[in-house]
This record gives sequence, C-alpha cells and structure tokens, in this order.
Amino acid sequence: MSTEFSYAIASRDGAARTGEIRMPRGTIRTPAFMPVGTAATVKAMYPEQVKALGADIVLGNTYHLMLRPSAEKVFELGGLHKFMNWPHPILTDSGGFQVMSLAKLRKLNENGVTFQSHIDGARHVLTPERSMEIQALLGSDIQMQFDECVKLPCSDAEAERAMRLSLRWAERSRKAFNAERGQACFGIVQGGAVPALRVESAKALAEMDFHGMAIGGLAVGEPQDVMLSMIDTVMSHLPDDKPHYLMGVGTPDDILESVRRGVDMFDCVMPTRAGRHGLAYTRHGKINLRNAKHTSDPRPLDETSSCGAARDYSRAYLHHLVKAGEILGMMLLTWNNLAYYQDLMAGARAAISAGRYAEYCDETKAGWARGD
Repeated sequence: MSTEFSYAIASRDGAARTGEIRMPRGTIRTPAFMPVGTAATVKAMYPEQVKALGADIVLGNTYHLMLRPSAEKVFELGGLHKFMNWPHPILTDSGGFQVMSLAKLRKLNENGVTFQSHIDGARHVLTPERSMEIQALLGSDIQMQFDECVKLPCSDAEAERAMRLSLRWAERSRKAFNAERGQACFGIVQGGAVPALRVESAKALAEMDFHGMAIGGLAVGEPQDVMLSMIDTVMSHLPDDKPHYLMGVGTPDDILESVRRGVDMFDCVMPTRAGRHGLAYTRHGKINLRNAKHTSDPRPLDETSSCGAARDYSRAYLHHLVKAGEILGMMLLTWNNLAYYQDLMAGARAAISAGRYAEYCDETKAGWARGD
C-alpha cells in the first residue's frame, strides 16, 4: 500500500479507462462503485460482506455524522474506520448535497449554511472550513470540498450563482484541507445544465490543484441525455491524470455510459435503497419481488451468480419475505444488488483492459432487454 495518494491509468479503450488509486489504507481499482454508508453503515450489510463483494472503498456523509453521533465523538472513539470496523478507504461527502435536499431546513449565505437538524431541531452551521474540520475529525481518506448543489431543472441565473459560490467555497475548502497520512481532497464541478458554466467551473477547479475532480449536481432530476451531455462537456477540461468522480450516479445504465466517457468513480444509494424496497438488480434486468407473479416461482434470481442471495434463495421465498416485511428480505436483496453492481464494475474493468468495452455494454444491455 502507498504511503501517499496516487493515481495511475492502467489501460484505455476509447475514453473509458482502468486505473488504480493508491492510498495508505488500500488500493481502489477503477472504474469503482462506492457503496453508500451515509451514517457509518452500509444499510443491511456487514462490513466484511461489503468488502467480500469487491468494494475497495465506501462513502460516509459529513452532514449526517455531524448530527449523530458527532464528528468529535467519532474522533474520541478512534476515527471513522475504527468506529464502523472498515479498515479500508472511506470517502466523505461534504454536506453539499444536503444544501439541496434539505432546502426547507436551511439558510444559505456567503459564509456557509445554517441547518435545522431533522432529528431534534437544533441549529448547526456548516461552512467550508467546518466541513473540512469534520472530515478531518472523521479521518476519511478522500474528503470533498463544500459546495452548493442545485436541483434541476433550474434557471441559468440560479445555476451560475450556485456555481460561483461553489468555486469560492472550493478555494476555502482547499485552503482548510490538512492532508495527513496520504489523504486527498477532491473539487466538485457545478453549473447546472449550462455547458459554459460547467466548463468555467472545471477550468477554475483544475487551477486549484485538487487531488481528484468530481462532477456534482447531476442525477438530480434531469433526463439521462442531459446528464451525459454535461459529462461530455466537461471531460476534456478535467486533468487526465486525476480521478474523475461522478457523484450520486446511479443506475447500471448510467454507470456504463459514464464509464464510456471517462468517469472512474461512482456512488449511489440506489442498490441499497432498492433492495430494502423489494427490487433486485440482475443480469436479466430489474426484478420487482413485490409482484404477485413471484408467489410460486421456485427459481433463484440468477443461478449463475457467485452471490448466495441471488443463487440460493427462490423468488417465491424472497417475495414472501418482502410481502411480510421481514428484515431478512431487505438483507438478501441488498446483498444481491451490491454484488451485481460490483460484478458490473469488475466486468467493465476487464472489458476495458481487453479493448472490448463497447461489446461489453452491448451484451449487458441485451441481457437486460431479453429478461429471463
């Protein structure tokens, strides 16, 4: 394991690429999907299960951990890695997404954001400096700048205001970041769905010499073609020798198309949230276990899968668990979904290395369309 942060590209197939992010706590193989552990847990999963599926890194959230149990408490208990029994790399989101998602509970100005806790109503001030302080107390390996994420669609004027504020906050975040033990800080490109704003943001962030570059403010209400257009717009303006992270994305198809365009890192609550609500992702496409047609179906989700949840339990049993509201149903379907996402990434890495990524995408999508 590296004593410092580094990124190296291993192979390319068009714009798609494989590589390795090396950090003191481990190597992250890219393209990578990061399971979301918002409150220091990947819901319905044991940490060792998550690692066994092939995940090299998980994500935690500054805002939620600030509220409960508090960054100071996590620090007292030895840091986030020890606290959640995950000795591998962790990326923490800065709280910028909550600026959008909790808009009714916050007030924003140049200095930062004042949140009213959704837990107990207490007020908390989150600034770029405080966000970086919290992430340092947590001890995360990759720390994100504090930014303002806006929901799409929005006016060009609103996108520009938020983008310029995010750039000013990026400068403050970069200055407040205190690298220790090979930690890294990523900047976040904003600009809504306005190409010129996205390009301006990307260029300005590249000048700030972040360790990696994220594209934020997508998958927040816009159609896929708009998201992909924004990726195409900014990709040539991101430093090629740094990781490219598309935040909050997404569906398997979103991921395949974004990898095709040169994205290296992803995170999304979709596979875990879907699993808790009875939806399974498989090589046959999505399977809704709530549907009555599964009541007497003895088949597993996928008899060829290496994941026990997909291979060893009948659809009838999974349907029963989901309809009965049993916790085991949530656990099994979350396990299945995260396994599918990690297998999707492993397949993408192998295909890029073999120079057949386009064929891999076609074959995968044909499987979804064919069903079972």
